Amino acid sequence: MTGMTFGSQLRQHRLEAGQSLADLACQVHVHRTHVHHVETGKRVPSRELAEAADQALGADGRLVQAFDEEDQQRRQQAATRRTLAASLGASRKLVELADLELDELHAGVEETAVDYLGTAPGPMLHRADALRRDALSRLRDYRHGPHERSDLYVAAGRLSGILAYSALDLGDADAALEHARAAGRCAQHAGDTELLMWVRGTQSLIARFNGDYGIALDYVRDGLQYVGDVPGTGEARLLCGEVQCLANLGDSRAANRMLHMAEQARERARRPDSLAGLFEFSETKQRYYAASSLIWLNGGDDARTAAAEAQAAIGAWERMPVEKRSLDDERLCRIYLATAHVQLGEVEAAAEAMTPVLALPAEAQISWINKRAHRVGSMLAAPRYRRSPAAVDLREAIGALG
Repeated sequence: MTGMTFGSQLRQHRLEAGQSLADLACQVHVHRTHVHHVETGKRVPSRELAEAADQALGADGRLVQAFDEEDQQRRQQAATRRTLAASLGASRKLVELADLELDELHAGVEETAVDYLGTAPGPMLHRADALRRDALSRLRDYRHGPHERSDLYVAAGRLSGILAYSALDLGDADAALEHARAAGRCAQHAGDTELLMWVRGTQSLIARFNGDYGIALDYVRDGLQYVGDVPGTGEARLLCGEVQCLANLGDSRAANRMLHMAEQARERARRPDSLAGLFEFSETKQRYYAASSLIWLNGGDDARTAAAEAQAAIGAWERMPVEKRSLDDERLCRIYLATAHVQLGEVEAAAEAMTPVLALPAEAQISWINKRAHRVGSMLAAPRYRRSPAAVDLREAIGALG
């Protein structure tokens, strides 16, 4: 029963014991409607109910264990929500301060940017928020040297950017936008064009998450005005964001033309990104963007190109050391590969691509994963797949995700 919710396990044990909802409700001293709501996930059970049901159904402690595991997850999620709410207050203060002065930030900014690639968003949210709280404390106390202001603006902006990514991965686009706005304000105060281009790309990403492709294009084009003698891969990242917009708007020709332009932009980049991890745009990430864009078109050659780009990106990540792999992007890329296979009618290949994603624990299923996986499930509901057992199985497996 690994991976099953407490409610699902309760229902399975009840059915195996041959008991109706009313039978079990009578033994645990609650109304049968309450038992039904617990089984379907509409109500959170108490531990007393779990213990009583475990004894009534002869579950030998398995139901109590399932309750304890879910209760721990609920507590962790509640702590993350509290941190997210508190971090928003800090972003608002950064935006509202007209004369922002920053002192030094903790040396962990760079480490956090790299660790983000392989760590769940919840812990990253906590770490970035703690670092930025220290920055705000130093701000209020004016604990900084006269020549440190610009560098510290950049550090605060990067931390705000990490918080934006964390919030978006947790499914809160509104919070992500506020954090990104704070990051942009810091970049402007510091006069750091590289960071400002990165922020515009992130704001475009948030708009794309919301399905606001016109707004997303505006962010991209605002960012592109800063292209010039700027280090790093910001231009390629912005152009790949434009590719995603164009593909979602159904313009295959323009999307493929922009992909070519993004490749040329990468070739023109002569200096590396100033910070690694979340703030760099690797060739592997660029392939990921190509795959994530072309799957929104009408299949055919676009789907075949998307599958090839996704497979190349996955292979590159698999060859990297664990600390350099972007695990969430790698998992999403498997969904994009599966999407392309479904568009091409290759359901078995889609199921194979999705297998590692379907095995993820609940805490690793970030909002992007659920959103994109359920699109695959919707595609499998098309009439052409109604008589395909493999399609039915894959659709049901996707439906079990959070």
